[in-house]
Amino acid sequence: MIIRRAFLAYLVLLGGVYVAAFLSEPQNSYVYYRIGYLLILVGLVSLIWTAASLRGLEVRRTSRVLRQQVGQIFEERFEIINQSGLGRLWLEVRDLTDMPGKRGSKVVANIGRHQYRSYFSRTLLTQRGSFLLGPTMISSGDPFGLFGREKLFESDNKLVVLPYMVALDNFPGPTGRLPGGRALRRKSLEVTPYAAGVREYAPGDPLSRIHWRTTARTDRLMVKEFEQDPQADVWVLLDALHGVHLALPYTLYDQLQREQFWVLPEKVDVPLPPDTFEYAVSAAASIVNYYISEGRSVGFASAGTHLNLIPAERGERQLGKILEVCAFLKPEGKLPLLGLIEGQANQIVRGSTVVLVTASNTDNMILAVDILLRRDLQPVVVLIDPRGFGSATSSDEIAEQIRQYNVPVSLIRRNDPLQAALAIGKLNPAFGLDPAESGKKI
Repeated sequence: MIIRRAFLAYLVLLGGVYVAAFLSEPQNSYVYYRIGYLLILVGLVSLIWTAASLRGLEVRRTSRVLRQQVGQIFEERFEIINQSGLGRLWLEVRDLTDMPGKRGSKVVANIGRHQYRSYFSRTLLTQRGSFLLGPTMISSGDPFGLFGREKLFESDNKLVVLPYMVALDNFPGPTGRLPGGRALRRKSLEVTPYAAGVREYAPGDPLSRIHWRTTARTDRLMVKEFEQDPQADVWVLLDALHGVHLALPYTLYDQLQREQFWVLPEKVDVPLPPDTFEYAVSAAASIVNYYISEGRSVGFASAGTHLNLIPAERGERQLGKILEVCAFLKPEGKLPLLGLIEGQANQIVRGSTVVLVTASNTDNMILAVDILLRRDLQPVVVLIDPRGFGSATSSDEIAEQIRQYNVPVSLIRRNDPLQAALAIGKLNPAFGLDPAESGKKI
């Protein structure tokens, strides 16, 4: 039970009435006593009203999806169900989730007995991560505002907000290679379009791999063997070393949050915060999405709070796994990008493309590129220029030195459109590509 400020005024009024009754003439004091009795009755009714105001109430929060991206509109339905035989004049619904820009708080009025009210909240997602959809606080009180009561409804539903991505039309591929990549004569445990032969059935082999013609000819169960895709893999390495990335203080997009998302599209182009790591995560997610849509086998590695390593695979499922890892990444790692490369380069198939995404502009980037080239890997470097994020140094010199190795480099500055900054591989000769090949698909 909550005692509001109006109750203090009520006590002062009640005390004043009885003081006036004590000081007035006997023949007039009965009027003040009756007023006092009326005030006491009002207080008792308010107390009982408030005590029963939240009984039999239930709150439900539902949403169609619990995985969305930054820039999309999250729609959630609130249902307030009155299961008691008493009506409710008003209820205040407060959304206590930690999601930025939440819009679920509302005042609902006039809910009859055994009735319910529902409404939708639409929130523009501006921050990646995981957010608990709750708890929800319901508060009510008496019509005179003397008392109040609150009730908390917990929730177990979580919303996972994936990083902001842009659709890339092109991105630098391996230089000096044929579009088909290098042929890899290596056996694969997965089903690929490239059958290498048949062998005798072994316990545990799926029945879908049985080659029935050979089985009928040899009178033994024979299964197909597969080779890896002749195209080389793609690996995206994201630098999450503590101290490399810079961020400026900023406020969430108040102007966008004030908009009513009834007629806006499903996804809104939101500006990235002035944080090099947010730029890096969005760039890495966009690159992974591009290669997955091209049918390439993509792996991902980043050393944040702990090492995140996802082996190279293809398909939408692989994209979902990488995006979910990126949603929770923080620049709190202790392993530098050079150490990550030295630890993983031996595990990457020769001829593969390795995309390095970092905000570092030290000479270690030159050494990292040199290590990859010596191991017959094809590096592509995405640099986030820290000069616009509070640093006095620029990445222009490092980018130029890397280009001298005939390695594609994308230099992203603050407020640069991410799609334009990344999708210039076929147009800019600084990437080590022939401009005459701009009409050909990489």
